[in-house]
Amino acid sequence: MYKTSNTSIMKATLLSLVFLFSCKENTGQQDSGHKYTNALINETSPYLLQHAHNPVNWQPWSQEALDTAKKENKLVLVSIGYSSCHWCHVMEEETFEDEAIAKIMNENFINIKVDREERPDVDHVYMTALQLIKGNGGWPLNMIVLPNGKPLYGGTYHTNEQWGEVLTKVSELYKNDPKKAGEYADMVAAGIAEANVIEPTDNKGMLTQNTLDESVDVWAKNWDLEWGGVRGPQKFMLPGNLDFLIDYGKINNSEKARAHVKNTLDKIAQGGVYDHLAGGFFRYSTDKQWKVPHFEKMLYDNAQLLSLYAKAYLTFEEPAYKKLVSQTIAFLDREMKNPEGGYYAAIDADSEGEEGKFYIWTETELKAVLANDFELFAKYYNIQPEHLWEDGKYVLYRTMTDKEFMEENNILPTDLETFKRRVNDLLLKTREKRVRPGTDDKILTSWNALLISGFVDAYKAFDEKEFLEKAESVFSFIRKKSFQNGHLRHSYKEGDKRTDGFLEDYAYMIDASLNLYEATMDEEYLNFAEELNSITEREYSDSASGMFHYSNSDELVAKIIKTDDGVLPSPNAVMAHNLFQLGHIQYNRDLWNKSESMLSSMVPLVSEHAQSYAKWNALLQNIALPYFEIAVVGKNAPALVQKINKLNLSNALVVGSVSESELPLFKGRYVDGETFIYVCQDATCKLPVATVEEALIQMANF
Repeated sequence: MYKTSNTSIMKATLLSLVFLFSCKENTGQQDSGHKYTNALINETSPYLLQHAHNPVNWQPWSQEALDTAKKENKLVLVSIGYSSCHWCHVMEEETFEDEAIAKIMNENFINIKVDREERPDVDHVYMTALQLIKGNGGWPLNMIVLPNGKPLYGGTYHTNEQWGEVLTKVSELYKNDPKKAGEYADMVAAGIAEANVIEPTDNKGMLTQNTLDESVDVWAKNWDLEWGGVRGPQKFMLPGNLDFLIDYGKINNSEKARAHVKNTLDKIAQGGVYDHLAGGFFRYSTDKQWKVPHFEKMLYDNAQLLSLYAKAYLTFEEPAYKKLVSQTIAFLDREMKNPEGGYYAAIDADSEGEEGKFYIWTETELKAVLANDFELFAKYYNIQPEHLWEDGKYVLYRTMTDKEFMEENNILPTDLETFKRRVNDLLLKTREKRVRPGTDDKILTSWNALLISGFVDAYKAFDEKEFLEKAESVFSFIRKKSFQNGHLRHSYKEGDKRTDGFLEDYAYMIDASLNLYEATMDEEYLNFAEELNSITEREYSDSASGMFHYSNSDELVAKIIKTDDGVLPSPNAVMAHNLFQLGHIQYNRDLWNKSESMLSSMVPLVSEHAQSYAKWNALLQNIALPYFEIAVVGKNAPALVQKINKLNLSNALVVGSVSESELPLFKGRYVDGETFIYVCQDATCKLPVATVEEALIQMANF
């Protein structure tokens, strides 16, 4: 578990010191049409390029920049954000474009801009520091650090005036009392390191159904049973949490979990957090009703939500979920796909300097476009004064299912579908005439890996070969462009500087490769997963904790061991799943045992904070409850495997082979002209059967 003996004392001390810090002209090469140009002009990240013409002497993150700070005895200002971040844009316009502020920054600091999506390791380290210093975090993340990288001050968005005061106070402290500044920075750095210490603990005796149930019971106290999700003033979708709860509800026959998930999925699908005209999900809801989104569209959200709604379709048989998946895939292909085959990172929230301007409507605009269709449209999408967002603007969202709407308005299903297609086409044509938000066109390995799994899960649910072909296409792109010299790279863009992969890249790509192997039965995908797993174990393992480091580099002030879920699943939890899967495929008990050992160390946190450790809970469910290996061998294996996949057996590994194979699950089991299903548990197998129905009976009576 996390080592927490001194962390609370450390955090209290840091908080008591934070009051110390709170409330030369740019010489870069000139660029035609711009008064200022700094070193970011040579980068390819859209976020960094947005700051290339600030009067601040920005540099990209590098050891050379830190060495310059040591040589000149200057503090380092590390400002972290991403291209679709609204408040990052605001602070740039208000503050970083201000020549007076830039003068203070250039004279007293070495200034570094970081794209958190390119360098999540830097972001993780300094976000941990910010949470220690102030108790919360966000972006833009602005840190002032010593030349050795140890944090001295941390904050998020500042007004121009606030930022000027912070710069002056911190600079004066460093100049007047460098010893005190150094002692404080040492404490913060120690806190970062301590927050990432995990002590291996033998809790294997607690890997039980009872532990699982208690964890969910604690979590359930915080569920919002009216609006879905977790109680709070704003809502993130967190697909990993809902994915686990779908399986938990099904396997454990928990009607409470099932009802909560179904309600949440419906509220998300109806809310303004979904783009009802073009498809695709926004980043999160700014209110508890999923009504008004923060208008960024992130690849990682949409990728994971493909998997979630595909699984939900198999579980609840809700036709609207299938349509939503298809619309989201169409959106991704239309707006986020690189011509070479990968998918872009994000679409901005802002256009023309205004958040959501591309997506919102006034009543006047809607009446002009829709004419006689406006009245029914207004009922469907709540265009009434009581549902206004702000300043006469509406976000399209629904409060009824289609069935409820048809009953209330006496409309036939075919008529409603025709109506929706007509008005959507009209509004999309109008919307396309607007200035589009910017697209962050870098291609991240980890997020594309999540999309591969999303496409595979859509194929398993709907049996549409096109979805599987999309998954294989993205896989081919990543292997060609982002697997070089035996290693993954994290980010790809034509002409960019190589960025070494992080644990999330390896973990998610191993998972995606295993998913493709299960869906296609092509052992090349399995071989690639095994190759990536070997690299990960060799270069990212932490012998002290039994976990994996986030980065294989030692350049930062502390090593990060990322165990909790956020909007992305914990890479360590995904690795534990990967080891569990590979252990069952290979009958390799060393991998199997390592997976259990990793989970064992996490039991206290999983029990107390299930909301942040759902991916670990999913593994606990597989280990604590019966888990099956289902091997289908013979010429009809593809059809039978797909039939089993549509049953959504979350407590089973389903693999197949159409020929002889040396893999333990298939070895000696191929019979020419026949196809058999082998139901196994912990390498012990029942007699082969020929039908899925017989296999299900064997599972029920194992």
